Parts: sequence; structure tokens; C-alpha cells
Amino acid sequence: MPRISCWSFFPAFILEGISALPRFLNISGLVFAIYCGLLFCTGTQAFEEFANPRTAFAHTHQDGFEAAEGGCDDNFAVMRAQVLSLANLDAAPEIYEDTQSSAVDGVRSVYFEGLPWQGKPTRVFALIGLPKKRGNESGNVPLPGVVLVHGGGGTAFLQWVQKWNEKGFAAISIAVEGQTNQRGRETKQWIRHDWSGPSRKGIYADSHLPLKDQWMYHSVADTILAHSLLRSLPEVDPNKTGVVGISWGGVITSTVIGIDQRFSFAVPTYGCGDLAESENQYGRALGENQLYRKVWDPMVRMDRVSIPVLWLTWPRDLHFPLDSLKGCYEKAPGVHMVSMIPGMKHSHAAGWNPPDSYAFAQSVISSGKPWCQQSNAVVDGMSGQVSFDTTKPISGANIIFTIDTGFTGTRNWQEFPAKFAQVEGKVVASGTLQPGTTAWFINILSDGLVASSDYQIIK
Repeated sequence: MPRISCWSFFPAFILEGISALPRFLNISGLVFAIYCGLLFCTGTQAFEEFANPRTAFAHTHQDGFEAAEGGCDDNFAVMRAQVLSLANLDAAPEIYEDTQSSAVDGVRSVYFEGLPWQGKPTRVFALIGLPKKRGNESGNVPLPGVVLVHGGGGTAFLQWVQKWNEKGFAAISIAVEGQTNQRGRETKQWIRHDWSGPSRKGIYADSHLPLKDQWMYHSVADTILAHSLLRSLPEVDPNKTGVVGISWGGVITSTVIGIDQRFSFAVPTYGCGDLAESENQYGRALGENQLYRKVWDPMVRMDRVSIPVLWLTWPRDLHFPLDSLKGCYEKAPGVHMVSMIPGMKHSHAAGWNPPDSYAFAQSVISSGKPWCQQSNAVVDGMSGQVSFDTTKPISGANIIFTIDTGFTGTRNWQEFPAKFAQVEGKVVASGTLQPGTTAWFINILSDGLVASSDYQIIK
């Protein structure tokens, strides 16, 4: 393989080095730092393999960088750098047409080359669709594009691609568990293909495996490779691409945007990071999982997210709590928008049917920013008041609050009309809170769209 310049990997390693400085003030840390420095600067084959995601494959255990709970912080720093190096997958992967399927309404089925898994080559099933030409459109104007990542029980969805095509976006929907979009006759499960990589095992339940054998590693790599493929299409503007994920796809999206900085926008739907302390099944599974806390939690890299992000969810979601989403968007330095839709439910269709993700993406692509953003939120006595900047006329407002404590998805949320006033692009909305209110937010409405304030916690 061609020799890798040490400078190509230098930024990722330096980021980890800075964060690890306090840990190096001990003998074992110093020895480890000297070892990594020598490995880095001498350009040995070992470091070349470490730095290249396509060839660095199963060294996590062999080299002693174990994912076991209680592993040394220096080892986690190495694994964080390995995850960050997935950003180097910026070349379009090899693509193979699906000979078993024909295009449906212009959307074609393909496979593209993934990373090797357990010594075997892999491919990723995907659907690629482009918008239909309308009227006198020449087709010479590059299109914005979007990568679509499904959640648990999902696959590459034709309907999702078509919805984005209707909004003027090229779209690639990927299957991140080695499956196709065809179901077995008896099992009704998605059929796995012959080049499958790993499938998801519970909630990061494969953390004991070598890092590069883990499902999240491959799902993140698949998403970045799909992005590289999308950007390579001649019809697509490579500077106007985004990523949208639903549920587990939202977790993947939250992870990827801290690694691949070529995206222009992102919409994590339901899924997020900061789940180790969640008061549900995620907290129970991840509370003692040090690999999640120090390597896989999207919060580890959220301070690298400078693009506009829409956090789309609903207050009674039983999987991803509102305070975890809040932790993510408060840490990311880029602008964010929140849309918490009462009664939304949790499913793939419930995630892609609301108009909010499409309107957000169109606004960012056309103007560089969301169509609505919170500018201020305060509690004045028993009134919650929020100021917004918006480019759309507002038709209504509601205040949503709870007097309960505990996991946000099981609390009782009350919703009442709120007062609002709009002067050009400025909106101020306010509503009455009950005594004992523990959390609240305000939604403003515009032609079927919902823009929320940040989630407000009263302590």
C-alpha cells in the first residue's frame, strides 16, 4: 500500500493528545506517549495500518488496546483517534449494481464497498434516487443531497428516498445491518446478503469485541462512505449535503457529524448521545460501559459539530430523553434548531412524515441557517417567555410543561395556548406555568411546521 504521511493523521492525534495531557503526568502514560510518538513519527507499517481505516482491521485486542471495562484512559485515547480517522474515507467507494432488482420510479438499488469485517470484504446495500425534472428545468444545476440512515428494524427505504427527491434533493438510503430491502417469505425479516458486515447487538452489547469488529464502527464508516459516494455523483453539489437518521440512525447521525465535517446540515431524529445517565434501558445498558462513555458517546466529539443541526423528537419518547438531546445541542458550537412535536410517536414513518426535516434542510441549503432559532428564554414569576428569530410568519404558539420528575418520556406533559407577538423576523411567545413546574418549552407554529425553544429545566 502507498505510504501514509504522518501529517495526514496529525490533526486527529493532536486533538487526542491535548485532551490526554493530564493523564500523561504519570509513568505509564509517559511511556505510552513516547511509544505512540515514535510509532507516529517513524511511519512504521504498524502506524500506517492504524491510521488507515481500510487496512487497520483487528488490532484492537492484538495490540493490547482492549475495549474491556476499566481499560486505561490512554487506550481509549487511541481508540478515539481510530474512530476519528474514519473521516479519511473521503474517496467514493466502489459501486456495484444490484442485478436482482430493477429501478423503481427512477430509484436504483446498488451495493457499495464497505470496510472489511473479521477478515472478509463487505458491501453495503443502498437505494439512490434523483429528483425528477420539472417543467423547463435543464438539469444542469447541481442538486443538494442527503444521506438517510434507518433505525432499529429498518433498512434502506424507497419511500424515504422518494420524499427527499420530491423536495429537490438527491438521496441515498443505506442499510447498516448487512440487509437488503427484501423480506424473507417465512420470517418476514429483512434478508441479509452475501457480503454482510455486522448487525446491531442490543445497546452497544458488542463493546467487548475489537473496536473494528463492532457494529457502530461499521455503521459510522458506512455512513461516511455513502456520503463520499453521494458527493461523487455528477448531479450533486458536494458542498450542499446533509445526513438524516431516525432512532438508532439518529444515534449514528449524532456520531458521524463529529467525525465527517463535510456535511452542511444534519437531522438526528429521536436518537442522540449523552445516554449513559438516562433513566431507562439506555442508562441501564451504558452506565458502566466505559467504551461508550469514552469512545462512542457522540458527546465525545460534539464540540467538533459546527454545522446547523435540527434535533427532531417528541416529549414522550421512551428511548431518547429530552435532557440527553439538550446535552448534545448545548455542547455543539454550531447553530441548532429544536422541534419537539407532541403526539409525534416513534417510528420510521413518524420520523419522515412531518415536514420539519425537509423545511430545515431547504432553509440551510438556501440561506445557510435554520428558518427559526431561539434567541432567549426566561422564567418571569409563573410565566415562561421565549424570543425567536424567524423567516416565516407565525400562526400560533403553545406552552408545554410538566410538574413530574424522572425520565422525560414517562412524564405527564400539559399543553396550553401561549401568547405571541411577531414584528417582522422577531417573535416573542409566553405562557403560564403551574406551580411546581419542573420542565417546559414553547412551540411556535408556521403552516404545519413546529419550532421549539430549547428544553428548559427548572431546578
